[in-house]
Amino acid sequence: MPVFEILAIVALAALGWLWFDSLKAREAALEAARAACGAEGLQLLDATVAIAGLALARDHDGRVLVRRAYEFEFSDTGDNRRKGGLVLLGNRVVLVNVGPRPAPPLRIVH
Repeated sequence: MPVFEILAIVALAALGWLWFDSLKAREAALEAARAACGAEGLQLLDATVAIAGLALARDHDGRVLVRRAYEFEFSDTGDNRRKGGLVLLGNRVVLVNVGPRPAPPLRIVH
């Protein structure tokens, strides 16, 4: 088998792996966004996340993994759209951000 054919097969296998791994990572990101919104009392809009970035990064053990950044939209009042984001390293969520929100009004207790 010529070298070009071997390289083409390896490249196609790598693309197939990246696609399959991206599907698993997207599901993990969607579950993390749902959990974060649920914990904060927010409404996840459109029930979806969108890829915002893809890069290689090292974990704390020095292994090279794919780092994916996702964006999603949520509502805190039901009448607005706000942006949130999360980062996965491999298939593990390492950061979730639902942004700053106004502080609840202070209650004075006597």
